[in-house]
Formats: sequence, C-alpha cells, structure tokens
Amino acid sequence: MARISRQQAMNGRAPGRAWLALAAGAALAGCGGGDGLVAGDAPAEASASTIDQGRQIFRHDTFGDETFWSDTLRMHEVIAKAVDPKTALSVGLKVDAEALPAEVVKGIQDGSISLTDPATTIALLKLGAVVGLEGTVESIDGKDTLTRVGVTCALCHSTVDDSFAAGIGKRLDGWPNRDLDPGRIISLSPALKPAQKAVYASWGKGKYDPRYNFDGRNGPQVIPPAYGLAGIHGITVTGDGNEIAYWNRYVGVTQMGGHGTFREPRLGIDVSHGTDDLVSSKLPALQAYQLSLAAPAPPAGSFDASAAARGRILFEGKAGCSGCHGGALFTDANERLHDPAEVASEPEADGVPSYASRTATKQYRTSPLRGVWQHPPYFHNGSAATLEEVVVAYNGKRTLGLSGAEVADVAQYLKSL
Repeated sequence: MARISRQQAMNGRAPGRAWLALAAGAALAGCGGGDGLVAGDAPAEASASTIDQGRQIFRHDTFGDETFWSDTLRMHEVIAKAVDPKTALSVGLKVDAEALPAEVVKGIQDGSISLTDPATTIALLKLGAVVGLEGTVESIDGKDTLTRVGVTCALCHSTVDDSFAAGIGKRLDGWPNRDLDPGRIISLSPALKPAQKAVYASWGKGKYDPRYNFDGRNGPQVIPPAYGLAGIHGITVTGDGNEIAYWNRYVGVTQMGGHGTFREPRLGIDVSHGTDDLVSSKLPALQAYQLSLAAPAPPAGSFDASAAARGRILFEGKAGCSGCHGGALFTDANERLHDPAEVASEPEADGVPSYASRTATKQYRTSPLRGVWQHPPYFHNGSAATLEEVVVAYNGKRTLGLSGAEVADVAQYLKSL
C-alpha cells in the first residue's frame, strides 16, 4: 500500500484534501479503524453530554489541520490579504449570527463595520463566527493578525438560516452547504500550480471531489447532507463502510489534513499526518452528534398535498420506487448496494470518470429520501437539478411508463418527505 507523504501530496494531487462528506461512511475492521459505534445505535445510546461534545467537535475541531491549511497552503495569508466578508459570502462561507456581539450586529446594520475590508473577516474569525473556519488571531505590533487557520466539519455540512442577512444567521448543522465553492477557495492558495488551480476552480458551488488527491481524476460530487442517517449502515454514496466514523476518519485525515492515520486496503490507501493522533478519540462523540441530527420536515405549503397523495400510490406501485427506497428509512442500503448500470446518474457526463469505479465498493448505495426537498441538485454528481428531473431520469432508465402528470405527482410526494 502506498503511504503518501505531504511532500508527495504537494508535488502531485493531494492539495485536493479539503472538506467533503463528513457525514457518510463506515469503518470496517482494518479499514480506517473500528471506532466502536454502529450507525443505527448511537442516537439511543449516546448521552446528552456526549452529543454536546460531538457538537463542539463538529463545529470547532480542526484535528490539527492548521498544519496543512496554514503551513502548506498558506490560506491564512490569502484571507488576510484578499478575503473580506463580501468575498467570503460570495464563495459560500457563512456567518453564525449568534456568535456576534450586539455592537458588531449594530455595526453591520448601520454600515459602520466594513464588509469590504479583510480586517473584518479577521475580526469575525477572532469571534469564532465564521462557520467551519477556526482562526488563530494574535496582536502583532498592535494589530490583530491572522497567524493560522484550519477547517472543521461544519464548513461543508452546516449552513445558516439567513435570519440576519443572506449568509448570516443561526446555524443549521447537517445541512449541506451547496453555496460553498470549496474548489474556488482552494485555488486561491499560492502553493498550488496553475494546472491544479484550474481543476479546483472547475468544481463549482456545492461540489467537491474527495478522490482527486489520490487518483488525479476530476469528477466532483455534490456535498451530501449530514442529517437523517440514524439507522442507516451504508452511509457513503457508495457504501464504503458501515459507520460514519469511517468517513469522518477518511475526510479528517486525507482531506482536511488532520493529525492521524487512515488506511483502506481495498484502495491501497495508507495516509498519516503528524506524529500524534488528534482524530481517533473524537470519532465516537462526533458520530453520536451527527446521528442525532434529524432530517428537516418540508416547509408548510412547499408541496401539493393532493398530488403527493397520488404520487405515493405511484411511488409504491407503478413506479416501483419503494423496491429500493423502501421502509421507514427509504433505502435498502442496509441490505445491498447497486451496480452503476442500475442507477440513473450513470453513465457520467462525457469525460468524467465513473465515481463508483474510484471507490472501495465500485457500487452505489440507495440514497435515503427524508429531507430530500432540502438539498438540490440531486444524484451523487448533481446531474438532476430538480426532483422532477430525478423522476424523469428513472422513468427513462427503467421504462416506467409514467405520464407527465404522474411524474409531477411522484415529485410532489418526494417533496413531502
């Protein structure tokens, strides 16, 4: 198995280690490490204090990844020079309004605090108000200076409710940040070569490729939700393992650059960072918190109830959707995986490699549908912009024979879940 050093990573593909899918996965013995929790068990067994600890880890723990984001990519320099709040919001970064003191709220409202000055971003980092970013701010020559920065799980898997302003509000943990443009942010690093910058900048909002730093193939995936996973053992989109701790370790070490080790013999991956382990001890509480996050109910009036009732009959009957999306979890992920030929999201777009072919299982998990209304675009690659397009895709792939009106009814049912 190949052990990838940080220097090898920088010479090749590893600058892609960023922020995807902290809410998916599974730990097989010897494959990323057994971390002691079964996905379906944690919510009932975890104490309130463990869940609170997991929330803190999810929101604020970097696993020591400042070593990568600051020492290697020098992102603290980029932020200090060029990332004012307006720019930060434009690439999908979010601000936790509940972390803002009253005087800062007033200053933003009356315009006395500039949203076009990078110094304001540094002030927000000092307050711990930038969702998913942790900054070390020191006073140097009487001026607040950002000396280090790291990322947390919340960067990709939290957003805000926009209750204060667009991009500023109360945290919504577990909701995928589909406004985030992680590739564009990474591409700002002065440590990257032009060809690398071009790849990252091509990903677009809400997408990230968690395999690029291993195989060098460019096929970004949509950032998945981190809610509604209780009871589901095939956590990742390809079901690479059976508990969230597997994917948390994968991303924490190989993508975020946290201090620890991840091994996956099926893919020949053996990666270690640092001489300490800042990941393993935090995985149980982190998983417990993620499994406590329920899928959000659809907003009142967001779907046609009569059409949804007709759609449910079609979903369970003529369309045959419940054959895979069955039971209370709306997935058969605990029983089986599916070959790429079975799913409507493959083949991929021209020139894009099959995502399944780049993973340990080479197959796909049936996605659970609770809260599906909340996170367009759909399929692992975002190839369906709406739920109507999802149904149309399967109507053609499976020759279901649904009429236009029936497609619309099934889509309304999906919006009701």
